[in-house]
Parts: sequence; C-alpha cells; structure tokens
Amino acid sequence: MSVHQQRRSVHPALAAHLEERSRDVQNRVADTITRFAGSMLFVYVHVVWFGLWLGLGVEDFPYGLLTMLVSLEAIFLSTFVLVSQNRSDAARQVVAEHQYGLIETEGRQNEDLLRLSRRILALTEEVHRLTVERRAP
Repeated sequence: MSVHQQRRSVHPALAAHLEERSRDVQNRVADTITRFAGSMLFVYVHVVWFGLWLGLGVEDFPYGLLTMLVSLEAIFLSTFVLVSQNRSDAARQVVAEHQYGLIETEGRQNEDLLRLSRRILALTEEVHRLTVERRAP
C-alpha cells in the first residue's frame, strides 16, 4: 500500500502554481502529510496501532498515554486540514484570476470585432451608395 502522488492539473495556471508551491520544502512536507492523513492507509495504520496497543497491554485502562498521543495527533491533523484548505483556496484563487484575465481578453477581442464589423458595414454601405450613384443617370 502506498500513498499516491497528487495528480497534476491540466490547467496551465494551476500547474504553474503547483510547480511553484512544490519548490518549498515546508509545502512538500505539508502536502505529503495531508495526502497520507486523507488516505485509507492512514486508517489501517491506526486500526493496527490501536489494536496492538490494547492487545499487547502497553498500558492499563484508562489509557492515559494513548489518549494524550491521540489528542496531540488530532491537534496536528486539524492544523493540516487548515493548511490543506488554505492550499485549496490559493489554487482556486489562481484559477479564478486566470479565468478573469481570459474574460478581460475576450471582452477586448469582442469590442475589436464589433468595431471591425461596424467598419465593414459602413464600408459596405458606402460601396453600395457609390454603386447606386454610378447607375443613376
């Protein structure tokens, strides 16, 4: 069993963002831990860990050390959930900014096309007018 690598995005802005993010060691560590904590392997490891802890009698009931370890793990995991949410928000923001840029570009292109269409219409009307004037005696 292994924790699979994160699938690379086909969106160019998001791919660039992920590439930039992967240059930082802290981000790579956080991403690896987040991927592991969100996997079934994480669940299986904990089932085995708790089973061995209880089955081998590492400590007696009420399992104070186990409770403390699990509480510390929960604190760290909740922090990694927040890190993961921040990472997702940053990725969504990158895509949104890229899409906004595309919309602005398309808007300018549409204005250019409308301007050209109006110019073509005006020229067509002028050609038509000149053609009609030449035919008239």
